[in-house]
Amino acid sequence: MLRLLAKLGAGFDCASKAEIDQVLRLGVDPSRIIYAQPCKTKSYVRYAAEAGVKQMTFDNADELHKIRKFFPESELFLRISTDDSAAACRLSLKFGAPMETVPGLLDLAKELKLNLVGVAFHVGSGSTDPNAYANAVRDARDVFDQAAMLGYNFHTLDVGGGFMGDSFEMAAAALSGAIEEYIPSSVRIIAEPGRYYVTSAFTVACTVIARRTVESQDGKDKSYMLYLNDGCYSSFSNIIFDHQHPIPQILKCGGEFTAPEDIASTSHDIEYSIWGPTCDSIDLIAERALLERTLDVSDWLFFEDMGAYTTASSTTFNGFAAEHEVVYVSSEAGATALLKKY
Repeated sequence: MLRLLAKLGAGFDCASKAEIDQVLRLGVDPSRIIYAQPCKTKSYVRYAAEAGVKQMTFDNADELHKIRKFFPESELFLRISTDDSAAACRLSLKFGAPMETVPGLLDLAKELKLNLVGVAFHVGSGSTDPNAYANAVRDARDVFDQAAMLGYNFHTLDVGGGFMGDSFEMAAAALSGAIEEYIPSSVRIIAEPGRYYVTSAFTVACTVIARRTVESQDGKDKSYMLYLNDGCYSSFSNIIFDHQHPIPQILKCGGEFTAPEDIASTSHDIEYSIWGPTCDSIDLIAERALLERTLDVSDWLFFEDMGAYTTASSTTFNGFAAEHEVVYVSSEAGATALLKKY
């Protein structure tokens, strides 16, 4: 995916030395990289300077002094805080300069003779409020105007990410409308649509490695605990880090499902709780799921929309491997032609 995006001329938002290095090794020009981490490690700033990655963000005075010492030639974006209360992951709890601190930061940057070139914001990962984008753009215009009074000529606005597939059209409409109203047409607009690109790009298939039968006290009803070969420390880390609720579906061979010989299939839904393979009790994929068949060891489940924030934050906790077999399927003629080209 990264290699294809690089060939297509995309820019890259990087958060660390390792990510910058990964992108540079693809042959991407440093001018197409923004080091979008407002609070950076000193050695990483030095590395960015050596690699020629000039664009970077900041949101506080201490960071400006650090940049002045280690990379005074950088091109800086002031990241402002936003109302991200409607987002799955509220990034403004950690990053972003409150609007009341903006004048002081602009004054300090001017005093330190640093090169400010734009504004950045992020309305939170998985935002569900289109108005958050519009409000952030309006605040960004305020920063543009304050900077102009100090002699700065901002040329770029980074509108961040957080775009969701099911609400993208509404978010895009709110964002484009606000940009048209508040931002001059000469300003370059960049974004970080990583989640939008990959959320629905992958489906995870898992096999049942163990099953536990749970009977009611009167013995009339039973449910099952299923243990899969993947869990919250691997592909399902989006449950912990991204507040997602993956939906299990039975993977059928050739469109048919054959029930285990020792257990007859039933005509009513069976209740399951679904767990990962580790010894940690938080490794829970679904507390309660209703499926139309009785499953046993070696049966398979699949989960759709497992792209964003899944394997990116996986670990090898308890010794379980983070590697997965990946099968790529292209169902669109245009995508197939593009893949063949690159």
